[in-house]
Amino acid sequence: MTSFKDFDFHPSIEESIDAMGFTKPTAVQAMTIPVILGNKDLIACAQTGTGKTAAFLLPVLQRIMENDDFDGTKLLVVVPTRELALQIDQHLQGFTYFIPVSTVAVYGGSAGDVWDQQKSAIAAGVNIIIATPGRLISLISLDYLNAGKLQTLVLDEADRMLDMGFYDDIVKIINKLPKKRQTLMFSATMPPKIRELAKKILNDPVEVNISIAKPAEGVLQGAYLVHEKDKPDLIMDLLRDRHELKSILVFASTKKSVKSLHKKLKGEEFSCDTIHSDLEQQDRIKVLNDFKNRKFQILIATDIVSRGIDIDSIDLVINYDVPSDAEDYVHRVGRTARAEMEGVALTFINSSDVRSFKNIETLIGSTVHKLPLPPHFDEGPEYVITKGSDHRKLYGKGKPKKGFKKDKKTRKDQS
Repeated sequence: MTSFKDFDFHPSIEESIDAMGFTKPTAVQAMTIPVILGNKDLIACAQTGTGKTAAFLLPVLQRIMENDDFDGTKLLVVVPTRELALQIDQHLQGFTYFIPVSTVAVYGGSAGDVWDQQKSAIAAGVNIIIATPGRLISLISLDYLNAGKLQTLVLDEADRMLDMGFYDDIVKIINKLPKKRQTLMFSATMPPKIRELAKKILNDPVEVNISIAKPAEGVLQGAYLVHEKDKPDLIMDLLRDRHELKSILVFASTKKSVKSLHKKLKGEEFSCDTIHSDLEQQDRIKVLNDFKNRKFQILIATDIVSRGIDIDSIDLVINYDVPSDAEDYVHRVGRTARAEMEGVALTFINSSDVRSFKNIETLIGSTVHKLPLPPHFDEGPEYVITKGSDHRKLYGKGKPKKGFKKDKKTRKDQS
């Protein structure tokens, strides 16, 4: 498919596509839209930023328009985070501008009046629901969801939902849905548990794989070997007087790191703001919108936005801390070079991060170029795995202590 015209969408959908400036479908769209239009189940492995949201929304909208049936809920999209629910809902607002389709995004952490609006919309049979698992379970337990006319279920970023412990919730949700339906599963990676879930819920699915676990080709990747104490000075050095960069996204591992770095950058009069789990949902939305509208230059964030920010023109991504999960690196880096554009991603590697970053290079199947530090910096650590770069540095010699996994999970939750 070389053009969206090739799909022969309904004229109202084509009008929306033209208004949004879409012309040529991405690889995942070209490969999955015909499958979905054919009413087949699908399991698609595609990284963030490849256009998978439009890949499932457009053919579902086409089916609704073909049947001229706007009665009841036709599509349920289950996503791991509030940010992704809002991102998909924003896409829908564009695609349905000329179409009489009703939609609602359902997620936790909302004010009481928003929750009441969500319940009312679902009880009334809104056509498309985008929901996080926890809030959807609440609606099901209150008997608000009437899924009798559901045609399609989409599990988006299924790997992240399982990582976040939503496996049982997903099974509960699916058990409340009609058995005769189309099911679409999108995932950036394909670990064994995803395969297990796919066998349970998909019926003879078509499988599509697009650039599994690799950053987009337009991302220029680089890394600095730098001591932890020098990281604040290095980021100041890299960002100072870079006015040509309009949008810079900096990832830190914890909200404490985010707040500390924000304080340092603010003190040097950088234009910046933050997103982390301490912010209320309405505050997160405002920060994301301000960043998208370029009201400030630098957004410092935890992984809370590594998959839930829909901005096509981020010039630079900096991994201030190396993510402990190699797959998170792909999603962080995927925030730049979206929609076949180009971008730069830089990572700071301290002595304790070497093992984690080598795992990242193994996952993406390539070596990331190690850049020289500015002349006035001390020489960074060697790129070799030492005893100090594994659990022994935190927990002493020998095997990890009992409760190590729990402690690790607790640290991750600090984001």
